[in-house]
Amino acid sequence: MKPGPVPPREFVVDGHKYPVVRQNGRVIATDAAHPAWLPTAATAALGSRRIAVIEGDPLADTVAAEAAEAVAAHGGSITRFAGDAPRAEVVFTLAEGLADEAYRIDRADGSVTVAASTGRGLLYGYFHLVRLGEAAFAGVASETHAPAGEIRILDHWDNMDLHPVMGAVERGYAGASIFFDAGDGLPGSGTIRDDLSRVRAYGRLLASIGINALSINNVNVHAREARLLTDDLPHVARIADTLRPYGVRLHLAVSWASPMMLGGLETSDPFDAGVRAWWAEASNRVWAAIPDFGGFVVKADSEGQPGPFAYGRDHADGANMLAEAVAPHGGIIHWRAFVYNHTQDWRDRSTDRARAAFDHFAPLDGRFRDNVIVQVKYGPMDFQVREPVSPVLAAMPQTRVALELQVTQEYTGQQKHAVYLGPQWAEIMRFDFGEGQTVASLAQGGFAAVANVGADEFWTGHPFAQANLYAYGRLSWNPLADADDLLHEWIAQTFAAEDAAVARTVRQILAQSWLTYEMYTTPLGVGFMVRPGHHYGPDVDGYEYTPWGTYHFADRDGIGVDRTVATGTGYAGLYPSPWRETYESLETVPDELILFFHHVPYTHVLHSGKSVIQHIYDTHFEGVERVRAYVEAWNAVSGSLADQDLAARVNERLAEQLRSAIEWRDQVNTYFLRKSGIADAHGRRIH
Repeated sequence: MKPGPVPPREFVVDGHKYPVVRQNGRVIATDAAHPAWLPTAATAALGSRRIAVIEGDPLADTVAAEAAEAVAAHGGSITRFAGDAPRAEVVFTLAEGLADEAYRIDRADGSVTVAASTGRGLLYGYFHLVRLGEAAFAGVASETHAPAGEIRILDHWDNMDLHPVMGAVERGYAGASIFFDAGDGLPGSGTIRDDLSRVRAYGRLLASIGINALSINNVNVHAREARLLTDDLPHVARIADTLRPYGVRLHLAVSWASPMMLGGLETSDPFDAGVRAWWAEASNRVWAAIPDFGGFVVKADSEGQPGPFAYGRDHADGANMLAEAVAPHGGIIHWRAFVYNHTQDWRDRSTDRARAAFDHFAPLDGRFRDNVIVQVKYGPMDFQVREPVSPVLAAMPQTRVALELQVTQEYTGQQKHAVYLGPQWAEIMRFDFGEGQTVASLAQGGFAAVANVGADEFWTGHPFAQANLYAYGRLSWNPLADADDLLHEWIAQTFAAEDAAVARTVRQILAQSWLTYEMYTTPLGVGFMVRPGHHYGPDVDGYEYTPWGTYHFADRDGIGVDRTVATGTGYAGLYPSPWRETYESLETVPDELILFFHHVPYTHVLHSGKSVIQHIYDTHFEGVERVRAYVEAWNAVSGSLADQDLAARVNERLAEQLRSAIEWRDQVNTYFLRKSGIADAHGRRIH
């Protein structure tokens, strides 16, 4: 009898070899970073077959390298070819007639052929087969896949120097930057890492979910990061080289004041000839070092960042000046619409932060150059667990707008809480402003999101937070994808070697986790109520008397912000019909957003039939019990996991989630009992 394939004794990542530890034939440990949704077991269906990959394209070489690792682990084989494809069970070949990133899958006579016009399309096709597993070899004879958005970018808020408040990554909850080394911690000592193996592994994860662009540094550009445009360009080019085999184009966040910070100019006025020349030269220098560089990300005139307002110019003036500088290279300017007054007087109820992006940007529609993308947060405030969709997305039909999401969980548990955000994002992308104008269809500039990855062993701090990175990539490729299906995909790959009970439990915890988090935190669209600064944990009045414009206006009679046209700030009127009427009226406003649009008595009866105050009590008690059930469910299966380090990390995070949920419940319920004087109808203990 011919012996079967010998299981590999080493696991290769980015050219580095790591020992494989096995138990009963299953990989249980390696010295590499956690493989997330691409463990060796996930490639079993492909790796056990005969694979043929065409030659002649750099990204086809990446497909071949991926296939080689899969067949080494699972006993298949791989050949390369030029010209006609050989007989094989899986063939990756180039063909004309498909869009740049699209791929077609054909099935015939027991074989599968993936065809694309570019190596990038072949790479995406390869990872699609990985997702399908054995199902890749069944199903319809032919299917074609293409991304909805041309640009699908992740924005990292990584610092080169340790920030005294924010640390290595602003709003990062997974350890240090994978790109930068903070040196000795002193100002100016930060560098780009010598070892970029984690970056290469990250590029692989991004390619597997269709991400094609990456901005590596904080949009709040400090003096050290500003020099990425100058002194550090050779090292930035190393990062670009590392990501290129996975089809990911590099971007940089830049400071509006760069001509002054780096060039010694006395102004950053976009109408100044010297400023325009400085940016043109800077762009030439960047593209000379990185020919496939993507472009610049800009946060201007926001939260203390410099911008064109200082010179009496508007945001179209500023963005277009930069767009002119990068246009010869095919570059893009991502200009963030997150602009508002962060020094608001809390006594002034006429100033509404929710209106700010609309008031600043809607009048500029049609004035931005074609290579400017205005990046709009999904809601009018700041990545809350529940906000209405931003009306800016529908107000700029002559502008390339991108939908901006937040994968890092700044206001949704900071990767200490298990909160799967796929359902929230799917709901946002499908939101219809009227006449079939969904958010996804209006986002002609593609999709952007704040990343959640760091140097943590599990990439995202909480292993379950990997599901959010996965879902963002898959939804930015196909906004019509079902969030529950994407969760199933992530679980099936990530826990491919685990018992079915583990997969069921992870699904049980995550499927409704967004709604669970909403239950025990901020009710009915009111938002915030977090500790100022770090934004973790409850503080109902934490921002109530601050300059940030994040108020709930709770008093003895009621709660909520009046944003109606009739008696409030007029924000509801910024929406097209039928939404302006829907949000304006107490009869039609959805329960989950009532406190965002209206100030109502605690006794106001919701569409659910409950009063506002009883809804607050009930949801906070129920939210805690849901988390308690998560803890019990995980405890029942965690001991069976092969990866006990992952099991322990999840145990620790779920324990913290339960502690925090109880604190949220007790603080919020106690606050509103004392404010309203209305007891819980069920007589439960409130302090």
